[in-house]
Order: sequence, then structure tokens, then C-alpha cells
Amino acid sequence: MAKLIPVDVFDLVIFGGTGDLAMRKLLPALYHRHRDGQFPEGSRIIAVGRQDMDDAAYLDIVGQALQANLGEGEFDAEHWERFRGLVSYVVADALNPDGWAGLRQRLEGHEDRTRAIYLATAPSLFGPIADGFSANGLITERSRIVLEKPVGHDSASAAAINDQVGRCFRENQIFRIDHYLGKETVQNLLALRFGNTLFEPLWGRGVVDHVQITVAERLGVGDRVAFYNTTGALRDMVQNHMMQLVCLMAMEPPSSLDHDAIRDEKLKVLRALKPIGFDEVRANTVRGRYSAGAIDGQAVPGYMDELASQQQKKGVTDDGAETFVAMKLEIDNWRWSGVPIYLRTGKRLKTKHSEIIVQFQDVPHSIFSDKTRALEPNRLSIRLQPDEGVELSFMAKEPGPGGFNLRQVALDLSFEEAFGIRYHDAYERLLVEVLRGNTALFMRRDEVEAAWKWVDGIIAGWEESGQKTENYVAGTWGPTGASMLLDRDGRSWLPED
Repeated sequence: MAKLIPVDVFDLVIFGGTGDLAMRKLLPALYHRHRDGQFPEGSRIIAVGRQDMDDAAYLDIVGQALQANLGEGEFDAEHWERFRGLVSYVVADALNPDGWAGLRQRLEGHEDRTRAIYLATAPSLFGPIADGFSANGLITERSRIVLEKPVGHDSASAAAINDQVGRCFRENQIFRIDHYLGKETVQNLLALRFGNTLFEPLWGRGVVDHVQITVAERLGVGDRVAFYNTTGALRDMVQNHMMQLVCLMAMEPPSSLDHDAIRDEKLKVLRALKPIGFDEVRANTVRGRYSAGAIDGQAVPGYMDELASQQQKKGVTDDGAETFVAMKLEIDNWRWSGVPIYLRTGKRLKTKHSEIIVQFQDVPHSIFSDKTRALEPNRLSIRLQPDEGVELSFMAKEPGPGGFNLRQVALDLSFEEAFGIRYHDAYERLLVEVLRGNTALFMRRDEVEAAWKWVDGIIAGWEESGQKTENYVAGTWGPTGASMLLDRDGRSWLPED
């Protein structure tokens, strides 16, 4: 196991410190990193929220959240007593110029340390919070600001947010986070491609038949229906998570692991994506929305049932958002021309499952008897969750006499089994990289805006063509149209529906 290197003394300020992201992801991640000895004495975690409470009340909430969200046996009362000494709470209203006094007082006198500002808030607050730090003189040379996805709602709003934050912070101080980039398997994609000679000659047209990328969730929208209803799966998942996976899978070898070298190559992929507009959306995209069904034998409500519940409480209207997207895209460059890439993502699907599958072409001529089991193409599967690893499928002869019988077998590598360690949560890695000032695993401004520009074309195409969502039953792999998307090309989703 690699030796863990402590970070410098820091102040980490979390706006939205009482919210779901802070309680479910950020604070558990920080608890793990503190437990493993990466935080030096004197470091502070300062949660900021509008709810009026003192430190003791906030720490009670944090303790309960850690017990609920840490893995079995990971909450330790003795360590919690040490960790809670880092955490405090400040009441502040980012939109009120007079609401910054408490935070200003808390930070004064600590200008020499790393100051990380994590915005676990709505994107509409990113600019005002950045302005507040600037107006109150709280930005130091060692300050950095973290923007949660999605940055904006479209390319225009993303550019506006980037402009506003950019007036206060330099680009190398801005960390646009996508937690998929913190997953070990996503980073292992770089090692797999550029640390081995085996795959590079095979990686592209002429050898690869097609690529599939699936990010499937079993959970529904639930209480987030008000947010999701104005966002949808395309904005929530494709514009950021899935575009990053496409980039890392398809990019050319960077000159080094320097953060700008990697991000330059990812940007080239985004700019090479063929547009999907009015003339292409019906043939190349599918929108879906789950109806009531069953997960693990338990009945679950449909999206409209969840929406109706929120309509009664908060007056939420149906904006037609999709909970599932499937699409066929193409990269118009030398390496990938003519190789289709299929994406699908959705909620309330059959399993929780994220995977990149590179399927190679069939052998050009079979020398085996017609009586032999049909040859299946070689396939490289890169699992992102739940069991992170890599599997290479190929044909082999079955043992024994009596003929040349072939069967597909797999070389299966589970990273957790191979390395014998608990895999860190993505937020653990990314938070440490923020504290170190390493921007390699974060998105640059031009990346974000290029991804939005491509997605904007699909959204406009949907609106112009009037493309509606197709219903699919919760607990399945999505609407029929998603299967037809590949069936028209003589292919099918993997694993088989």
C-alpha cells in the first residue's frame, strides 16, 4: 500500500454544510482521511449554513450522519472525539452583504494556511459566494474554490458562472469537481491505456467494433424530484460524468501526467464529437421516465407518483424531465471515425452498475467447424462499480477429447482483491487533491463549456422535434427504444437485457 502523505495545515470552508452532500459524502470522506492520518494538527473544517445553531448542535447532526453513512464498523467513538475537534459551524447568508461577519472573524489570522472553499450549493450561488469572499478580503494566495457539478444549466449559464467566479479567483484556483474522476477505476483507465503496450495498437477503428458506457442506478429521484424535474438525466449525468468517461476512453496519449496535458487531450475529444441536433435526435437518442415497478421484490413508486407528492407540498410542475437517456454518438477524428459509442444512464434500473465495454471486431474468417460453438468477439470490460476491476473476454478450447469445442472465458481482475485494500471513496481522493492544489482530476473552464455546447444541441433538438419521454417499468433496463437503438445496428446492450 502506498504511503499516505499528509497535506499542509488548512481551513476547509463548506458552504451548504447542513446539506445532503456534506452529510452523506463530504464529512464521511474527511473523517476517513483524518482517521488515516493525512490531516495535520491545527487544520479546521468550517461548515457554513443559514440555519441558526451552535457548534454543539451541529456536531450532534454530524455524528448522526457519520453513523448513518459510514460503512459497517467504520464509525469509532474514540476517533469521532478527535475528529469533531476539527469541525465547527458558522451561520452565514451568502446573499446578504451583512451576513459575512461570523465567517470573516473565524478566518482572520489564518491567512498563511491553505484555504479551500467548497460550494456544496446550487450553481446560482457560485458567483455570489465568490463575490462575497472577494468583497470581504478573504481570498489569499493559497485560496482555492471548489464548484460542484453541474456548473450551470446550459453553455450560456456555465459561461456566466465561470466569468463571475473567474473575476475573483484565478483559473488555477478553481476546481470544478466531478466525483467520477476520483474513482480508482477511472484513473486506472489512464494506466491501462498508457502504461501497457498491449492495448494501444488495438484502440480505435479497424479493431474496435463499438464502445458501450453504462451508468445505471437503482435509486429513484425521491425527494430530489423538484431539482430533477428542471434538470433531467442529460444535464445531471451525461454532460459531466459520462462525457468525462468518453474523453478518458477516447483521448490521445498526453505528453505527460501534467494536469493541462491531460485536459488538453480531453478537450480535443469534446470538440470532435459529431453534433446531434434536430435532424439526428430521434434516430440517435432515447429519453425515458420510470413508472412504478419493483426493486428486489419491493414495490417502488413511479416518477409521476413522486412528482405528485411534491406538487402537493411545494407546487412543483411537470417540466417533462427524463430519468433515462440512451444515445449513439460518434467522434469525428482519425482514431475513432466510424466507431459508434453508445451511452445509457438512468434511475430505477435493474442493477447499480457502471461499466465501459470495448467490444472488438469479429475474427475476419473462422477456421473452426460449423459444429463448433459460434465465435464471440473479444471484449474488454472496465467496471467502475460496484466491483471495480477489469475483465478481458476471449475464446478458448474446452478441455478434453471429442472435438474442438470453444467457449468464451474471462481474465477477471478485481482491484480490491488484487491490492487487498479498501478502495477510497472518490470524494476522499478529490478533497485531498484540492488541499494539495492539484487540478489534474478537475475540469478546466473550456472543458465544461465545450461539453455544454454539445449537450445544448441535443436539448434544442428535443425541443424542436417535440421528442417525448418513453415510460419504462422500474427494475428493468429502461425503455424499449434504448434496445432498438442498438438493435438497428445489429448489436445489443451488455450485459444482455
